[in-house]
Amino acid sequence: MKITVAQLNYHIGNFERNKNLICGAIKKAKDCGSDLIIFSELCIPGYPPLDLLDRLDFIENCNITVNEIAKECTGITAIVGSPTINKRPEGKKLFNSALVLSEGKIVFSVNKALLPTYDIFDEYRYFEPEKDFSVFRFKGLRLAITICEDLWDEQPFDNEFEKTRLYTISPMEELAKQDPDIIINISASPFSYTKIEAKTNIFRSKAIKYKVPVVTVNQTGANTELIFDGASMLINSKGEIIKRLPFFEEATETFSFEDILTGSVSGNDIKPDAIYLIHKAIVTGIHDYFAKGNFKSCIIGLSGGIDSAVCLCLAAEALGNKNVRALLMPSRYSSDHSVNDAVALAKTLNVRYDIVNIEKPFHAFEEELAPLFAGKSRDVTEENIQARIRAVLLMAVSNKYGCILLNTSNKSEAAVGYGTLYGDMSGGLSVIGDVYKTDVYHLAHYINREKEIIPENTITKLPSAELRPGQFDTDSLPDYGILDSILYQYIELQKPAETMIREGYDRAIVNKVIRMINFNEYKRYQAPPVLRISSKAFGAGRRMPLVARY
Repeated sequence: MKITVAQLNYHIGNFERNKNLICGAIKKAKDCGSDLIIFSELCIPGYPPLDLLDRLDFIENCNITVNEIAKECTGITAIVGSPTINKRPEGKKLFNSALVLSEGKIVFSVNKALLPTYDIFDEYRYFEPEKDFSVFRFKGLRLAITICEDLWDEQPFDNEFEKTRLYTISPMEELAKQDPDIIINISASPFSYTKIEAKTNIFRSKAIKYKVPVVTVNQTGANTELIFDGASMLINSKGEIIKRLPFFEEATETFSFEDILTGSVSGNDIKPDAIYLIHKAIVTGIHDYFAKGNFKSCIIGLSGGIDSAVCLCLAAEALGNKNVRALLMPSRYSSDHSVNDAVALAKTLNVRYDIVNIEKPFHAFEEELAPLFAGKSRDVTEENIQARIRAVLLMAVSNKYGCILLNTSNKSEAAVGYGTLYGDMSGGLSVIGDVYKTDVYHLAHYINREKEIIPENTITKLPSAELRPGQFDTDSLPDYGILDSILYQYIELQKPAETMIREGYDRAIVNKVIRMINFNEYKRYQAPPVLRISSKAFGAGRRMPLVARY
C-alpha cells in the first residue's frame, strides 16, 4: 500500500484555492499509484477560521467543498480536515473532524476529542469534544486517525504550574485497544522555535509506546500572525524518524507502508538551527501576510539601527526588493553614521529609499507648544513627538502609494514599553515583535553569514533611539542580555519574581522589569499583529487585563 503526505499552504476562507490545492495533490498522488493521501487539520476552510465558524454560510461552503473533493477520490482515498455539524441534541454545534473520502463520498469520520484552550487556541469555543473512538479499516489495515491534540495528551509545559497530563482522557489509549497498525495524526500546529524538539518527542514516544508507526501531517505557510512550519514526519515503530518533510515549504510525497514499517525511507533527519528557522518563519510570515491579504508593497522607517535593518532584509527577501521602500527620517540628534549606515544598507539591498529630515516639523511643534509647556523641562514628551512625526510621514507614504507600514519594534522593547504609542509602535504588521533583542543580533549575523549586507557598524554600535543627545537604551533599561533573560523567564516560563531572585537575579532589576511589563500592557493592546515565533507571543496567545494590580 502507498501513502501520500500532502503538506500544503491553505488560505482561510478561500475555498476555491484550497480545493484546487487539495485536488492537485490528489492527482499527483494518483499518478504515483497512491492508495491513501493525507491532508492536515481543517484544511478545507484553512486554519484558524475563528469566528467564521459561527456563520452558517461558511459551514455550508465547507460541506460543498468536501463533496466536490470527494468526487476526485476515485481509485484513491483521502483524509481531509473540516468542521462538521453536530447532529446530536446537546453540545456545541460543530465538530472538528477528519473525513475519509472514497469513491465520491464520505465513508468514515473522526471527531477531535481534546480541544485546546491555552495560548492562541480556543477550540472549545466552537467545537464539541468527541467521546467515542474507532479505528478505520482500510486495505486490511487498522488506521488510528487522530487530530492534532488528540495525540498530545501528554506534553511538556514551560512552567512548573502546568501538569504533565493536561487532559482527563486519552483518545490514543482508547484506539490502542483496537490494535491499530498505524497512527495517523493530522494537525495545524503553529511554529515555535522552543517547541520543535518537544513536539518531535511526543510523536516518537507514541510510536514507541504503542509499537506502531506514526505519520504526522502538518500544514505550512502563515495566516495572519500564526506561522506553520510543516515538517510533517514519518516515524517507525521504534520511534526513529525516517523522513521529515521540509520546514516552511509545501511538499507532497508518497511512501509505501512497507517502507514506513521497515524504516527504509531515504533521507537523514537533521534538526535545523533555531535562528535559521526563525529567519525562515518570519520571511514566510511576511510573504503570506501580503500574498493572502492582496498587498503588494511595504515601507519601513530605516533608522540605521539594527532592528529596522534586520526588518528591511527580511522584507526584501519575502517580497522582493522592488516591493520594499525605506524612509530615512533623521533629526538634530541623528548621528552621521546612522544615516550613512541606513543608506548603505538600502543601496546593498537595492531598495528605494528617500530622506526626509524631521527638523522642520519638530521645530514647528516646539514653537506651537511652547506657550503650553512654559516652565516645564524637556523630557520624554519631546522624544515622543519626534517618533510620532516619523509615524505621520511613514503613514503618508503608505496612504499615497498603497504600501503597508511594517513595524520594527522587537519583543524586548514591546515587553517593557520602550516605544512610542502612535509613533514607532505604528504599523500594519509587527515583523520582529516576538524576537528578543539578543536574537535580533543573531538574526543580523545570520543575514551576514556569507557577506556583509547589514553594515558592521549597525551591529556593533550601542543601541540608541537617538531622540536626545548622547542617548542609549541602557539609560532606561538593563543590559539586553540580563533583560532578555528576565523577560523570557517571566513571560514564557511565567516564573514569579521571588524565584528569579533566589536564582541569583538582582531584586531591584527584577522588580523594575516586571513593573514595566505589567504597566505597559495598554501599549501592547494597541499594537499591530505580531508574527509569532515563540510559545508565548504578545497578542491573542497572551491575555492580560489592562487595569489589574498584580
